[in-house]
Amino acid sequence: MTKEKAKNIFLGKDGEKRQNCAQAVLSAFKNEMRIDENLISLAQGYGGGGAPEGVCGAYWSGKAIIEKYCCPEKSEEFEKYFKEKASSLSCKEIRAKRQLPCLGCVEEAANFIHRASRKIT
Repeated sequence: MTKEKAKNIFLGKDGEKRQNCAQAVLSAFKNEMRIDENLISLAQGYGGGGAPEGVCGAYWSGKAIIEKYCCPEKSEEFEKYFKEKASSLSCKEIRAKRQLPCLGCVEEAANFIHRASRKIT
């Protein structure tokens, strides 16, 4: 399951190279969605609040996948889902509220993408 793959990449487990939250979500879907390696490289600076506008890196990657590779009609639904789970879209706010840890953000983003893409295909 892709959620487990994203988790393993984020944690650097099961032979996976450890990557930040943004890269972990993108890398988990790399083969399935044919995600461009350049996008994964770009996301190297998007962990820890480094994504554009300070959004969570896992959210940023999830939104990029949904809009470019999967199901753009699910973009607003993903935003609402993620905000409900994490309490915010801002990395700084998510961390401050401690409602969902970084690993949880990775898992939730991957979970939504996995389910949304299964309903489309």
